[in-house]
Amino acid sequence: MAAKGGVNEIAARYAKALFDLADEQKELDSVAQDLRTVQQLVSESDDLRRMVRSPVISRADQGKAMAVILERSGASELTSKFIGYLASQRRLFALGAITKAFLAKLALRRGEVTAEVTSARSLNDAQMGAVEEALKKVVGGKVAVEHRVDPSLIGGLIVQVGSRMVDSSLATQLQKLKLAMKGA
Repeated sequence: MAAKGGVNEIAARYAKALFDLADEQKELDSVAQDLRTVQQLVSESDDLRRMVRSPVISRADQGKAMAVILERSGASELTSKFIGYLASQRRLFALGAITKAFLAKLALRRGEVTAEVTSARSLNDAQMGAVEEALKKVVGGKVAVEHRVDPSLIGGLIVQVGSRMVDSSLATQLQKLKLAMKGA
């Protein structure tokens, strides 16, 4: 696997190419939604995460697996072809970074601030709406929310907007309590 800087450079190039194609075909919103959906599926499934990152699984098998996932999720043809191309080039490991770069480019175009929200479980539409509204008040403008799931948080949220981060996860609270009890 490439170094972190290498992944970000790869991601930037692929995200720009996908952004330009989606813009040209007037599919920015659908591609963005497809990428969010795939990213959420990957973050929620250990097996899928291993498959995307595995150098042992063949390009063809990775491509077939992703094609089935994309078809079931109703992804656009452009997104399906793009992710198929990533699989054929052994670049699926960079999908998360590509998604992040694509969404950042879209947010910049729209004058939005991107917020990363990580929760222990998937948030429903009402919960996501409440988070977005709260962030809009804090930021004072448009907010594009990227949601990820990390079961190790146990409960609560981690919200990052730019360099600012608020960690109200139960895992962090328990860690603080553990450290406080050691000192007592």
